[in-house]
Amino acid sequence: MRVAVIGIGSNSVRLLVADCGRKDYQAVLRDRRGTRLFAGLINGALSLESMEASCTAACDMALQAQTLGANQIYAFATSAARDATNSEVFCHMLRERAQLELHICTGEEEARFSYYGVARPGLCGMIDIGGGSTECTIGNDGVPLAAVSLQMGAVRLFRAIDVNNADDLPGAINHAEGALAPGLATVANLPRPTLWIGVGGTLTNLAAMDKQLQTFDRSLVEGHTLNEERVWYWAKTLADMPVEARLTLPGLQPQRADIMAHGIAILLACFGLFGFDSITVSDQGNLDGYLRAKLALS
Repeated sequence: MRVAVIGIGSNSVRLLVADCGRKDYQAVLRDRRGTRLFAGLINGALSLESMEASCTAACDMALQAQTLGANQIYAFATSAARDATNSEVFCHMLRERAQLELHICTGEEEARFSYYGVARPGLCGMIDIGGGSTECTIGNDGVPLAAVSLQMGAVRLFRAIDVNNADDLPGAINHAEGALAPGLATVANLPRPTLWIGVGGTLTNLAAMDKQLQTFDRSLVEGHTLNEERVWYWAKTLADMPVEARLTLPGLQPQRADIMAHGIAILLACFGLFGFDSITVSDQGNLDGYLRAKLALS
């Protein structure tokens, strides 16, 4: 059976079309569009313009999926929609225009889905840095032991703190640590994994930059390991660059240039708080995990 999953995140709308068996799937198409829904979250409510942009992207992706023969389309949303007081308006918009029933994930659900998407055998941790939130899960053999969503993402930090040069990084990291620190209680009594998997645009762009990819290639990003020294190198390099100069860097998607240093600051905060010094990047994530969860229930 061919199915599709559309994920409406705080920074982008993403699509996965896949051929599914009883327990696994084969990806047919992946696509994304930067819409930055979180930027439209003002005084607790999503602006009409931000909802229109993400709804249009979701409608286009639903049409893509139908053209490819998908006979089931799932749609879910994360931090920006979860935080909004008018999320039902957004749900109604998607229902009317694309016949999509939107599942607004709880923070814990989002953390679990991201883990399901990348889980490795044995004990491993997962960090998903999004636009509005960061998820942390520790699991064993594909079973989450603890999953937490924290109110800190690349767009959220960008709105809170300026990073105009490397001297601004400690302040950004400290701000991120303050928002991430409550997650420590959730995982405090668990064994700490030696393997951590990182997902989300901050991590995949960081891997692509580290490999100096002129064209994004998922197969080259998948499995790339970043140690703390390399992450600091990129944090300082980007922080000292104006946005216009960042646009010339191989591997960095243009729509992420303004928030990239902020996303890396969050990763550095995670290194310190959760006690690891390297992370392995995966281009999979909550889209894959959402689909795997649906397959497990079918």
